[in-house]
Amino acid sequence: MTSARAGRLIALWAVFLGVHALVAVLGWIYPSQPMGDVVLVYEPWSAAAVGGGAIVGITEQWVYPQLALLPMLVAKLLSLPLVPLLGASGAYLVAWAVLVTALDAVAFRVLLDRATSRPHRIAGWTWSAALFLLGPIAMYRIDAVTVPLVVIGGLLLRKRPAVAAALLTIGAWIKIWPGALIVAAVLAGRMRTRMLLTAAAVTAAVVVLLFLLGADGELFGFLTEQTGRGLQIEAVAATPFLWLAITGTARIEYSFDILTFQIAAAGADVVTAVLTPLMIVAVLVIAVIGSIKAMRGASFPRLFPPLALALVSALIVTNKVGSPQFQTWLIAPVLLWIVFDRTRARVPVVVVLLLCALTCLIYPLSYDALLRAELVPVLLLSARNILLIVLLAIGIRALVRVPVKP
Repeated sequence: MTSARAGRLIALWAVFLGVHALVAVLGWIYPSQPMGDVVLVYEPWSAAAVGGGAIVGITEQWVYPQLALLPMLVAKLLSLPLVPLLGASGAYLVAWAVLVTALDAVAFRVLLDRATSRPHRIAGWTWSAALFLLGPIAMYRIDAVTVPLVVIGGLLLRKRPAVAAALLTIGAWIKIWPGALIVAAVLAGRMRTRMLLTAAAVTAAVVVLLFLLGADGELFGFLTEQTGRGLQIEAVAATPFLWLAITGTARIEYSFDILTFQIAAAGADVVTAVLTPLMIVAVLVIAVIGSIKAMRGASFPRLFPPLALALVSALIVTNKVGSPQFQTWLIAPVLLWIVFDRTRARVPVVVVLLLCALTCLIYPLSYDALLRAELVPVLLLSARNILLIVLLAIGIRALVRVPVKP
């Protein structure tokens, strides 16, 4: 290794780990308790499972796919030596931050395996920038565990498609969104059968294990639990209602069932009912465009990145939930776009970084004001949501423009 390459690697690692440390500490400093889900929800779930109580996803319905409990349990085990010093809550927060950092470091090592490649280095810097701009929400949510799995899986798609499909499927059993990368990989790749069989085998293994553990009616509870949700205030479709809330013709209410703030206004239920069918249609349309491009001979490096980003963006834009951690979903697709097709990744990367910055300004920095429907945070959230629609349009436009063989 040359001294220049060693210096670049050291700088990349120093910034990457430094950003993780800074973001982890900011979770304790920023308002609105951005690490609240970890200590108020994940820790009690894992404590109950370890202590012989209810096991979410097994003995009772749960909002997440069942494998999401595994990193929560790992964090609980990691926290045990720290409990005498920090207490149960503080120890769990530290353990969670360490777990996320370790997983990200493994993915970062895979990403920098070809550090002599400029796209890989740019992707490394982009990842650090996205984490810094998005802030604590990039670490203190279960979504943070899926990002490194998707990064590693995406990087292995061309050389080890079966391993990649397994990692992406595991990610989808933690949080559903990595399934969009499986769809993109199957449509754009050349080893579809192998990836499909691997994904089916991993899913079958998970289902059998869950049955053996006692899950039956709770097996797909993470799907049915979402059906009764209202329109969350940060969802793209909720944007007009926020402006109505400023005038007093709509209300922001807290749902104790879902533990989130939702819109209460005339027409909100209709919008909520339309969003899921709209999501299905959007995903199908994007998938059809991608499959047509693949059948006409589009190359994987040109087809996969915009297809993956368009699918993930569609899941966010048409979602009745608009949680700030959804922005972490966008990090992996743009990193892979940089690696596979750097020239055309510039605009999506800039947009995603802007989305990360705007999201942090909204949550946690001005979230209390947003709940009061004040003008500035509503403006920020409106800009963020419009930019999400723009990103979806960018992904679809790039997908349509993917060249095919004559």
